[in-house]
Amino acid sequence: MTHSNRDPGAHLAAALAVGLATCLVMPASAQTMRQEHVHQMSHDVMPFDMSKTVHIFKMTEQGGVESVVARKAGESDQIALIQQHLQHEAGLFQKGNYSDPAKLHGADMPGLKELEAGASHIKVRYAALRNGAEITFTTTDIHLLTAIHRWFGAQLSDHGADAKSK
Repeated sequence: MTHSNRDPGAHLAAALAVGLATCLVMPASAQTMRQEHVHQMSHDVMPFDMSKTVHIFKMTEQGGVESVVARKAGESDQIALIQQHLQHEAGLFQKGNYSDPAKLHGADMPGLKELEAGASHIKVRYAALRNGAEITFTTTDIHLLTAIHRWFGAQLSDHGADAKSK
């Protein structure tokens, strides 16, 4: 179901608050342990080296943009792996397959179930970048918009130093 956005700025502010609240739920020591676990387990899902890359999450009024870029210019091996992986993931996400994030972050990851169920109402677009790649998520459904922002917030929390918001 699609909902009109009378005040997209208000929806964005509310969704950002919900997404970022994810970061505040668990105590710092438990959050640090979770971040270390996700960093160590990332090689099971992502072919690139997490310590040589950074995930960037930008929440927008229409959804969001997830970018993964090499920390150093000229890391052609990491850039190729990032591009290959994100292109593959974008294809899966468009079909509602979020099994890789579930494998790494857990099946109860905030927003994940909604994204899987509402995949036909989310446009997923892959783009190669000079230093990595990005996936853009776009929807007009306010519930899915909130799910995207919750999902981004959970990834920011779980990836810790390997991620940042834009």
